[in-house]
Formats: sequence, C-alpha cells, structure tokens
Amino acid sequence: MLRAREMAETARSTRSSSRAPAKARTTAVAKAKPATKGKPSVRESVAVTKNPVKPASEPRVARPAPAPPPAMPKGETKAPAPAPAPAPQRPTQVVAKGYVPLVHIPPAPPPPKNLKLEVGDKVVHPSHGLGEISAIEHREIGGAKGEFFIIRILDNGMRVMVPRTSAQAAGLRPVMSTKEADKVLETMKAREVAVDLQPWSRRFRAYTEMIKSGQPNEVAKVLRDMYRLKFDKELSFGERRLLDQAKSLLLKELAAAKGMTEAALQEHVDEMFRT
Repeated sequence: MLRAREMAETARSTRSSSRAPAKARTTAVAKAKPATKGKPSVRESVAVTKNPVKPASEPRVARPAPAPPPAMPKGETKAPAPAPAPAPQRPTQVVAKGYVPLVHIPPAPPPPKNLKLEVGDKVVHPSHGLGEISAIEHREIGGAKGEFFIIRILDNGMRVMVPRTSAQAAGLRPVMSTKEADKVLETMKAREVAVDLQPWSRRFRAYTEMIKSGQPNEVAKVLRDMYRLKFDKELSFGERRLLDQAKSLLLKELAAAKGMTEAALQEHVDEMFRT
C-alpha cells in the first residue's frame, strides 16, 4: 500500500516538473513575438529614431577662380581713367521726353551767328535775366579745357559760368533793341488773358512754362496777368512767386533797352495797369 502511494506521488511530481519549462518557453516566445504585420516593433522604432538615415549630400560644382589682372611692366603705373566731358547745356525751351506742354510757345528767334562778347558787355541769361560779363577765364572742368564767360547777374549778384563754345545753345543773347522793347510793352498793354485753365495747378504749370522759355514776350504775358490780379485781389503765394520771377527777368532788361532807370520803368508799368 505504501509502495503504491509513493509511486503515485513520484509520477505526479514528474508531470508537474515537465510542464513548467514548457510554460516558460511559451512566455519567452510571446515576448519575442513581433508586432502586428505592417507596424514595426517597439525596439525597431526606437532604433530607427536614434539612428536616422542621412540623405546623401549633393555634389558641389567647382567654380574656376577669377583670372588675375595682367601684371604691369616694371616701372610703369596704371593711368587713371579720363573723366567724361561735361554735357553741353540745352536751351531752356527744350522739354523732357514725354512731357506735353499746356500752352503753345512759338520757337525763339535764332541767336546771332557771330556772338562776340567781351568783358563789360551786358547779356541776358534765359533763366536768370540781365547780367554783365565780369571775366573770361580758361578753366578745366571734367577733363575739358576751354574759355568760360563769368556772368554776374544784376538782380541778385549771382555768378553764372557759361562755356564760350556753347553760349548760344544755352540761350545766352544780347540785350533786346528799343523796337523789341516797344513790342514787349505793347504785349503788356493787351486786353487779354494768356492762360485760362482750371484748376489753379494747371494755370500755374502753364505760367511756369512761359517763364522758363526765356522769351521776353512770353514773360511779359505772365507779368501782365499777375499785375491785373494784383489790382483786383490779394495774390496768393504762387501768384506772388510768378510775379517776382517775371519782374526779375524782364524789367531790368526793358530799362536797359529803353535807356531808363529801373525805378522810372516801374512807375511807367504801374501807371499802365492802373488805366
């Protein structure tokens, strides 16, 4: 009896020991089992994150080095580049490309072909008015050498330098004659308005074009219109500016042409507009 019980316990212990390793193997296999198909395992994902694959860098293109400048012979130095010659001055009546004038200004009469000017002669600059040649000097400007008229403007004492070769192109001319001065005074007496445009900005632009032309008849029209406004109302800032410009360009030349003082000519003009 005891023998049979011992044999039964031995068989039971043998069966339990044989089952334990199989269970352990099953657990190990389960831990090592990969994740669902199509998804990387935890270990694989960690490995990919820590060691990312770097893309291959693009090959660099070697650029040739710039060629060095040619060596100068021994004892020689590089000469500086010559300065550009100064551009000749254009007549004041030439307008910029694409600019459409608001008023029709007839072309200025051609200047005398042989304009002989000496020191002490009175001349008229289209942008500054009556002046006197104070000197004729030889100068070099921008690499160009030549003679220059040094003109002192009588209205404000400004000094203007004009090349002798381009004096006619710049609009430099002698003082008008007595007959030309009478025609200018007749223009100032005319009962008409030179510019009738709206608004004021267009009229101001038109009057400015007439003044910049440098022609005595056109400047006389501006002086006439501004004088009439002056006797009718108080002039605005722009109107006073036009009146002052016309007076500085015209009255001194008219006085020199008529052989009068500027004060006497000023009284004559004031009396002409009062009547």
